[in-house]
Amino acid sequence: MFDFRLLVFNTVANRLNFTKAAEELHITQPAVTKHIHEIEHHFKIKLFERKGTKIKLTPAGTTLLQYTNQLFAIYRNLEFEMNELIQHHSGILRIGSSTTVAQYVLPPVLAAFHQKFKDLKIKLTINNTELIEQALNAKQIDLGIIEGQSKNSQFKYTEFIKDELVMVANTKSKLAKKQVITADELLKTPLLLREPGSGTLEVISHALKPIGIRLEDLKIEMELGSTESIKRYLLNADCMAFLSIHSILKELERKELTIIDIKGVSIERNFYFIQEHGQAAALPDLFMKYARQYNFRL
Repeated sequence: MFDFRLLVFNTVANRLNFTKAAEELHITQPAVTKHIHEIEHHFKIKLFERKGTKIKLTPAGTTLLQYTNQLFAIYRNLEFEMNELIQHHSGILRIGSSTTVAQYVLPPVLAAFHQKFKDLKIKLTINNTELIEQALNAKQIDLGIIEGQSKNSQFKYTEFIKDELVMVANTKSKLAKKQVITADELLKTPLLLREPGSGTLEVISHALKPIGIRLEDLKIEMELGSTESIKRYLLNADCMAFLSIHSILKELERKELTIIDIKGVSIERNFYFIQEHGQAAALPDLFMKYARQYNFRL
């Protein structure tokens, strides 16, 4: 029901990579290039600037991306609403979620989902990624939502929403005076970290390897078991911590915490839905479809 060329553009614009877009759309790279040229010809303006193997959006490309993102959100909502008109859902859905997702991403989704499907009950279990995977394996939950880098072959992983881990400090702290720190400065900085088994900890470990830093090399001031405890600690100490951007929006608005960049380090990740392969998944699939089309605002 939509122009496939716009889907091609949207995929390239979000990935900034023609090869990855072709793989995702299951078409050839020349086909991707052809569709982009057709759109550029239609609007009589360039959408991408090419420098060697890298591309970036032109102002026109940025504008078109904003509109195509809105269009595809509408298409997803339309398809979902039309499908749900012919179905009635009831029962219990057991969800297990890692802490960051459960505290800062899921609440508005769960509230909206409940308003739409009042006969469907949700039981939410909150734990770290490792324990959520164990609960799914033990059939104590129907659907997991986790953060982390590694994947277990016994589970099926579906992307939910993107996240970024950022280094933050108390705005009033002496550490907040620098907007950017080097790897050497990071090694000398007192840090708060999550507990072993946390998906966040695993992602941090993976992201620091390219700059030659292991977790055991860091100056760890304390390990804490939740994001909230880390935030409260930061507000009363001269140290830093890696936290999800979703978890600190209010603190950034109130100027209580500030982001410190690390030279050469960017920590982006996905939150994932996980299911057992081949399981009967009517209710989990319903929730996943609803959550993925939810309009998150960062």
